[in-house]
Amino acid sequence: MSQRDPAAVDSYLRSFILDDESSVQPTFKEGATLTDTISVSGKSITRYINEFWTARQRQAARIHEVSYRACFKPQLPKFFITLLTEPGDLVYDPFAGRGTTPLEAGLLGRRVVANDINPLSRILTIPRFFVPDPKEVKERLQTIPFTPELKAERDLSMFYHPETEAEILSLRTYLLEHEQTGSLDRLDQWIRMVATNRLTGHSPGFFSVYTLPPNQAVSPDRQKKINETRGQQPPYRSTRDIILKKTRNLVKDLTGQEIKNLHEAGVSIHFITGDARNTPAIGDNSVTLTVTSPPFLDIVQYSADNWLRCWFNGIDEEEISSHITKLPRVDDWTDVMQDVFHELFRITKPGGWVAFEVGEVRNRTVMLDEVIVPVGLNAGFSCIGIVVNSQKFTKTANIWGVSNMEIGTNTNRIVLFQK
Repeated sequence: MSQRDPAAVDSYLRSFILDDESSVQPTFKEGATLTDTISVSGKSITRYINEFWTARQRQAARIHEVSYRACFKPQLPKFFITLLTEPGDLVYDPFAGRGTTPLEAGLLGRRVVANDINPLSRILTIPRFFVPDPKEVKERLQTIPFTPELKAERDLSMFYHPETEAEILSLRTYLLEHEQTGSLDRLDQWIRMVATNRLTGHSPGFFSVYTLPPNQAVSPDRQKKINETRGQQPPYRSTRDIILKKTRNLVKDLTGQEIKNLHEAGVSIHFITGDARNTPAIGDNSVTLTVTSPPFLDIVQYSADNWLRCWFNGIDEEEISSHITKLPRVDDWTDVMQDVFHELFRITKPGGWVAFEVGEVRNRTVMLDEVIVPVGLNAGFSCIGIVVNSQKFTKTANIWGVSNMEIGTNTNRIVLFQK
């Protein structure tokens, strides 16, 4: 359906209805989608409201199950990639995060370009294009020397048993030394990706004692309070066993074709670590589809959430924090997004698309879908409409402190533009 005209996309969205019994393809019925029309910047914009993707559809590949704050579900990019591109087309995400859009594009046989100003994004994304045999991971883990007396330069005793901490330090030392010498191969990068994702969490599948979900590393002082409240002390956790178990889980349901698709996309992927407003490495008129979700004002504190991941990977979290956009004022956020959209217009091919996911925040007083429409129009795009996918918050979201209609969003709202 690549390069579909707006009328065909409008018809598709209006007729969409999900068949709960279907594991692959949806069925359709005329008038199934609720639509309304809003006026933004003097333009009439259609909103399409339905459950366009849901957990009742085919479950997403487990290769996506790497936690990162404020990430969207793989079904979101899959919907637009399938609708608006063909195999071989170039798909882009300027705010790649954990790599959901790049990986889903790779699984579907598309070429990939990605960007994120946080170097953790590349560390979490690139290794998953090159799926290893768990036996190779096990053998490599056994060759990494673990030194029992190692201890971190900062106090991590509230998170880890002394033996677990020594194992983490041994692995960290090995990875950083191999990175510095240029000998960090794809298998090492996979192990680093999995270990980064297993540093802290709320189950025995993580290196740490019980804490918040893995996309948030709480401060040492807060973890001490959690330990006191729960009457807990960090138990020993085998880092090798946990890394191997997570590896097996990530790769277990991939088909041979999906592994091949990922590898082909990984070989050609261009992953930029920089400012989304200036990406000269991406050619003019080259991208068929962008699917992305930008930082939402100052709601998510990416640096504070990732301080432990930064430490493990030898990244200065304060330096990263100085580069990540934190814009509490809507006008400032809009100014930054305007520059992003001018860059997106440059790299998008004529007839290409941008699916820009935002949401209502701050107790519904800020509707970013309506804010972003004039931003895209000013850059030269046409706004095809706003796709609203209804959803409910999970228990995990409530753990984060993000409640319905307060500081977060309880719907995916995707503003769809075409060049």
